[in-house]
Amino acid sequence: MLEFYEQLATALRHNAVVLATVISTKGSAPREVGAKMLISTDGKTYGTIGGGAGEAKVYQQALQVFQTRKKQFIEIDLSGAPQRDIQGVCGGTMLVWLDLWSGDSCLNLVDEIIEQLASGQAVAIITPLNINSQPYLETLNIPDFPQLQNQVFIEPLLPPQTLLIIGAGHIAIPLAKIAKIAGFRIIVQDDRSEFATPERFPDASLVLAQPINSIQEIICQIPSLYIALVTRGYLQDVAALAVLKNCPAKYIGMVGSKKRIDTVYKMLQKEVDLPQIYAPIGLDIGALTPEEIAVSICAELIKVHRGGTGRSLSQDSV
Repeated sequence: MLEFYEQLATALRHNAVVLATVISTKGSAPREVGAKMLISTDGKTYGTIGGGAGEAKVYQQALQVFQTRKKQFIEIDLSGAPQRDIQGVCGGTMLVWLDLWSGDSCLNLVDEIIEQLASGQAVAIITPLNINSQPYLETLNIPDFPQLQNQVFIEPLLPPQTLLIIGAGHIAIPLAKIAKIAGFRIIVQDDRSEFATPERFPDASLVLAQPINSIQEIICQIPSLYIALVTRGYLQDVAALAVLKNCPAKYIGMVGSKKRIDTVYKMLQKEVDLPQIYAPIGLDIGALTPEEIAVSICAELIKVHRGGTGRSLSQDSV
């Protein structure tokens, strides 16, 4: 979300932008309520509302909005019903709001959103669904999910999930890349300065080449924190878990064999109350290489974040 608004700010500094937002869905739809795509005057886009013919229709209508200057609704029909102008066969419908953003007032609003999200603060953007009113921010009574109320779309904007990768070895490099693509803010920690470098982790917002116990205060203040222990040995795991035991992390995963994990637990059980730990880390996809293991870990991160089951989707279609 933060990256999307950074892209929106960049586009607004050059010209007007049409912002397409999914404001409601029925049945099976390719994207969730709140999904966004921006279309600039030169025809470039960022983000997606689901792709396919439906998105193509929104794109064409957005180009017309630049000419008419009139905001509008677009219904995307994915029902596959006969004798209808359908844009797909997913089984449902999507209602998309096309909003024209331009000028200093909109740019100032986007800059404020970026500032709030970058500082770890949650806000809600309130979008009146009429042609005369402009979106504005609300910092109180922020809902958990986007919602429609009396022709107003209320959308919570939450700080990005942060993945703290402890250990800067072979698994950490692809994990940082994949988790960044998945929308996580990346922090890497390792006490070895030759491993924990910005050059090795260009996707990280922060690289900490120092002992874990020296950054406890920094770590435990991060909202929406996910932690992946991919260290070089069980002693580093023990040291990290002793520090992390009181951090309000949403996820802690630890790499290692059953013997290594049991050793860590035995060393710590008498000293600290351990939080729930996903160990061995990741989903069982038969991963062997560092890159495959990184995919497995990131899949589990998304599962925890989104509340998925981890089941193969084909099992639900049989």
